[in-house]
Amino acid sequence: MGLFAGRVLKTKRKRQRWAISSFKRRKLGIDKKADPLAGAPQARGIVLEKIGVAAKQPNSAVRKCVRVQLIKNGKSVSAFLPRDGALNFIDEHDEVHIQGMGATQGGAMGDIPGVRFKVFKVNGTSLHELVIGKKEKPRR
Repeated sequence: MGLFAGRVLKTKRKRQRWAISSFKRRKLGIDKKADPLAGAPQARGIVLEKIGVAAKQPNSAVRKCVRVQLIKNGKSVSAFLPRDGALNFIDEHDEVHIQGMGATQGGAMGDIPGVRFKVFKVNGTSLHELVIGKKEKPRR
């Protein structure tokens, strides 16, 4: 390490950063590629089927979810239906809007295994307003 070793130190440091997994994932965009929404906060999709997901221990329940095929890339994901009775307002082939559930690092939230998204709109109408009875579901 001599008097003019700054450039050598800088290039070594640049090369060594690729050994850090978090740096490599960020630079190569691996998290964005693996994400079904491709970095977007929300997405539209078509309901394929209604499913019940069993809650993890120590809870015991069947959480109401739907399988949704995204319009933007054709990927299929599971989405949770929040609130009591939300399943009654969703039929197969409905268009729904989904968003992340708010868990850390985009993972599954709470006791619902493998479900990372939740439904917030059905056929352009807020699911919350449908459930509380403020609006009626539009006929398509």
